[in-house]
Amino acid sequence: MKIAVIAPPWTPIPPVSYGGIEAVVDQLAVGFQRAGHEVLLFATGDSTCPVPRHSTLATADPRLGMAVPELLHISAAYEAVDDFDVVHDHTLVGPFCVQRGRPQVVVTTAHGPIDGELGPLYRRLGGGVSLIAVSHAQARSAPSVPVAKVIHHGVDVDYFPDGKGDGDFCLFLGRMTAEKGAHRAIAVARRAGVPLRMAAKCREPAEREYFEKFVEPELGDDAAYLGEVSHARKLELLASARALLFPIRWNEPFGMVMIEALACGTPVLAFPEGAVPEIVDDGTNGFLCADEDAMVEALGHVDRIDRAACRADVERRFSTDRMVADHVDLFDALLRQ
Repeated sequence: MKIAVIAPPWTPIPPVSYGGIEAVVDQLAVGFQRAGHEVLLFATGDSTCPVPRHSTLATADPRLGMAVPELLHISAAYEAVDDFDVVHDHTLVGPFCVQRGRPQVVVTTAHGPIDGELGPLYRRLGGGVSLIAVSHAQARSAPSVPVAKVIHHGVDVDYFPDGKGDGDFCLFLGRMTAEKGAHRAIAVARRAGVPLRMAAKCREPAEREYFEKFVEPELGDDAAYLGEVSHARKLELLASARALLFPIRWNEPFGMVMIEALACGTPVLAFPEGAVPEIVDDGTNGFLCADEDAMVEALGHVDRIDRAACRADVERRFSTDRMVADHVDLFDALLRQ
């Protein structure tokens, strides 16, 4: 089949640093092509994903969330994909701009919340656009929103180093926001007597405000902020870390960093919120911790976790091949309707 994949305009595909959504888009586009489908990736002009590409923006636009660049990107994208069987849209705004009566199947993956303010919008998608949820927790959060299928993200473990966890530190990786919990990671690691390294996106005003108020005052020799690191450096940190700390306090739709850590053999210690229990198997590839006290205790015996089992779990449940096959099955079913 002919599959058009529309990426958001904020980061090139694949991302050079932070970019969970963009990493998924890259894996899907390459995976669809590898599976024998004709693929067109509509992304920014600085993208390097090795599939046929088209763009209207020469470079990624740093104005994350601004309406005008996203609308310019989306309108050009839908003009470019008229003759494709399936359009797989990963933007936020794009699915709500789709004109009724388009000849092809249009599918969108919701990478963020589908409840709250966005709930009424997703409920209005109707039959014109099919919605993919990335976890059962995300789908449960908005029972009135029609979900065509739940498809967990995936990664190709061959692109992740088989880490030994010999760095004698634990790692926080993600965004500098209260719900992600960098300040909680510092508190846990410090109480456990394990050095912490933090690599996190901190670009937006709210992220900088959170960092300056709650994280920066707690930094020290045992808690270092490394900034927003490159993809290669991220893999080095994940492979060397004794554990990934994921002390979230929100309904996380998925959490790519968890399966990236596990692909390196690094156990995940997390609060059981959002999609976490769908990824972390308590005592097998990490620990589900009720609170900070439990996470401190778990960090003290994280060496009991078999790192080879963590990597094997990703190969079994969260591979790119499984993710691609799940999407193709859905596309086939929608095309037959």
